[in-house]
Amino acid sequence: MDHLRPVEPAASSPADEAAGPDLVDLLRRCGRGDEGAFAQLYDATAPRIHGLAVRVVRDPAQAEEVTQEAFLDIWRTAGRYDPDRGSPLSWLLTITHRKAVDRVRAAEAATRRDITYHQRNQPVEHDSTAEAAHASLEAHRVRGALAHLTEVQREAVSLAYLGGYTHTEVATMLDLPVGTAKTRIRDGLIRLRDALGVGS
Repeated sequence: MDHLRPVEPAASSPADEAAGPDLVDLLRRCGRGDEGAFAQLYDATAPRIHGLAVRVVRDPAQAEEVTQEAFLDIWRTAGRYDPDRGSPLSWLLTITHRKAVDRVRAAEAATRRDITYHQRNQPVEHDSTAEAAHASLEAHRVRGALAHLTEVQREAVSLAYLGGYTHTEVATMLDLPVGTAKTRIRDGLIRLRDALGVGS
């Protein structure tokens, strides 16, 4: 969200404040819990506060929420306003600006979290060429190891594991008792394992 840039609050001119109601008095009354004074303060300042929020967050819906949060904070903290430290409009706009910048930062952090989450949970594409090359090398290695078996072991193991036949089917195909076919397959696998250097 690079398009969301904080904007410094516009300086209020004395003429702007003189034209409207006495904001200092309204803030004092708000600080004492006067809801009528708060309504007057809202009516007098909402367009400026909302305008600043829109300029900072650049999203009308987000700006409305920032405006609500700013006025809620203004209501809660109106008793702390000190006229010796600045004009009431500057104080109101400073609160609004802080709320808007917080909203921008929260949105940017959420975007970064989403990007990080998607990057971490993206399925890793496998390289089918590398996979095929690895399978080919393994097949070559197994064929080389099969050469270390006796002819009868190689025949039984090839039918069972490369041909996909059951022990009974291998026995039938080789015209052997099932026990003999199993023994040839077992002995062939032991020699094959030793030739490949697997296990032990």
